Amino acid sequence: MIGKNTYLTGYFPLFAIILFSASFGYYSQGYLVEQLERVGIYRGMTELFSIGRVQVALWFVCALLFFMLFAALKLISDTLVELSLFFFSKESEGDTLNRIRAGSSIFLIGSLCSIVVIQSSVLLPVIFLLSFLVYFFYFVYKASTALTIAGMFGLVFMHLFFWISFSTGVTYSVLKVYKALMSGVMSA
Repeated sequence: MIGKNTYLTGYFPLFAIILFSASFGYYSQGYLVEQLERVGIYRGMTELFSIGRVQVALWFVCALLFFMLFAALKLISDTLVELSLFFFSKESEGDTLNRIRAGSSIFLIGSLCSIVVIQSSVLLPVIFLLSFLVYFFYFVYKASTALTIAGMFGLVFMHLFFWISFSTGVTYSVLKVYKALMSGVMSA
């Protein structure tokens, strides 16, 4: 009964987002505490609240920010998957979407692994990117039955082009803002 229920995997993305957010938030909280100690602000914070409360509050804020980031990436990814299937798939019934639904377990497994390596600044993003790549190959494999050769190349190119452009644009914007902030700080 459970194996045949198509809605069983419906909660996997939410659990994966929560677990990835918790692990990235925990690492970010530790990094943020180090930086606040270096600047001298952390001591003042612990005079007002207990160390545990400050750390939990910082973790919650970091985890919430990562939750929003991962939820936005999930929304963009789902839209891109459906748009690429709209353009390149031979079928219009939605069977391909049902076939790729189980791929959310890849992110769930990756998020469980991220909890195990919560202290590593290298392994956390590697596990996230590895989950993303494994899911992408899973998606292409499952969607390949509904694609022509040209459709498969178009689908892969569309995804690669979008994610490379998106990553480049975000990186460029962050660097421009950082440069503006640093020039403002240096001139003051």
